[in-house]
Amino acid sequence: MQFSKYKIKRSKINHIFISHLHGDHYFGLIGLLTSMSLLNRTQDLHLHAAPELEQLITLQLNFAATHLCFNLHFHPLTEEGLIVDGNKMTVECFKVKHRIACWGFLFREKKKPRKINAERAKLYEIPASFYDKLQEGEDYITKKGTIVPNDEVTIAAPKPKSYAYCADTIYDESLAEKVKGVDMLYHETTYLKDLHERAAARFHSTTVQAASIAQKAGAKKLLIGHFSSKYETLDEFLQEAAEVFENTELALQGACYIV
Repeated sequence: MQFSKYKIKRSKINHIFISHLHGDHYFGLIGLLTSMSLLNRTQDLHLHAAPELEQLITLQLNFAATHLCFNLHFHPLTEEGLIVDGNKMTVECFKVKHRIACWGFLFREKKKPRKINAERAKLYEIPASFYDKLQEGEDYITKKGTIVPNDEVTIAAPKPKSYAYCADTIYDESLAEKVKGVDMLYHETTYLKDLHERAAARFHSTTVQAASIAQKAGAKKLLIGHFSSKYETLDEFLQEAAEVFENTELALQGACYIV
């Protein structure tokens, strides 16, 4: 229903990442999987989550005598490190501290090849067969032995972007090192700063704590979310976090954010 509401094509979803097995993070998954099957999905789907989730999904499908019409590949999260190495992006997982096993995810764009300045390349009479090497950053050497510096005939690609999702977690300064230098950091802020003791007792974080992690990590932008339902408005969340880390935004359902 949410995909339809926000006009997101289900066919574009190839990987699903589940941080932990608290209901608000995965109860809707079986409905999504069966809906995809009812809509005749054919391409493979990869699910990354705690090992126990595979058994839960299998039980639900078996009890309903349901067979998915696409291949579902389950990838259990057991240790920190690289879990996806795609054509355009890599994904790493890292542990966070919550009441049960919980994982954060770090998404990194792969470095794009340099762009050929065709006009300059022709000026130096560089054959098209050498363009692939130019895109990789190599200099060109003419038949006379003259070196044509790579940056004379190519344009550097934009710096790869990165995004870290820290999931549900108590305040943990070690996270700053794991997400160091990311372009965008999502960190939960279940409570305002005055309830820091309640946050710690329930393995959650406050506004100021999330902002502190962003600051220590040298992140460029902070998204805060997972707000307790006890709060009727969110203005104070943004105000408190921005006092520590200015470039902060509220993570609101349906919104898009530029990394």
